Amino acid sequence: MAAEERSRRLAVLIDADNASAKIVDGLFEEIATLGEASVRRIYGDFSSPRSKAWADVLTKFAILPQQQFAYTTGKNASDIALVIDAMDLLHSGRFDGFCLVSSDSDFTRLAARIREEGADVFGFGEQKTPESFRQACRRFIYTENLGIHAPEAVQPVRARHPIGEAKKMLERVISEMGADGDWQSLGGVGSQLLNLAPDFDARNYGFGKLSELVSKIDSLEVTSEGGQKRVRKKPKAAKALPKTSRPKA
Repeated sequence: MAAEERSRRLAVLIDADNASAKIVDGLFEEIATLGEASVRRIYGDFSSPRSKAWADVLTKFAILPQQQFAYTTGKNASDIALVIDAMDLLHSGRFDGFCLVSSDSDFTRLAARIREEGADVFGFGEQKTPESFRQACRRFIYTENLGIHAPEAVQPVRARHPIGEAKKMLERVISEMGADGDWQSLGGVGSQLLNLAPDFDARNYGFGKLSELVSKIDSLEVTSEGGQKRVRKKPKAAKALPKTSRPKA
């Protein structure tokens, strides 16, 4: 019998100063879809009242706090400690990817450096996160979307971006993958979308899944074959030839 495929090993590093403890349930649910959170560390000054909410959930989620006292204002010892640990973990060669939980653009270079070594970086931050950090990640998940997985009929998802934005990106990706009218794997389209825009997420447009989003775009059609969903741009209807009048006998 073939050995069971090993889950992707992930190091989860949380910036307590730039992430809310309210996301913790949804955060680890989302991470579980990406791999195994083998390392769970959080960085901040937990003697400060502002970090109390995190201190209350550390034990429940087996998160190891890395205490950094704020001896001097304007100096972020927590960020430095997170970066040092990330590089140590990276060079251990034990991890397939890193989850950086922060809305701080200061981690842009760290994300880029990790990816240069061939490891994936999954960023988690708020909608306000600067584009530089979002683009440096393999995938970026907005924390406002965490915990949203149920179908729309069960758990409504609030759209944060117009569906027209998604339509343009989907049409572009499908056209790049093949000629108009050719069927493409929906999973392949999703992967290509993330290469184009790491923060692309159907939940941003009010849908729990990519297939639900695609089915609502009038220029696209979806089919299922052998349990695999496929998508294509609808072929344009051929124009009818003008009728010609017969000459009278």
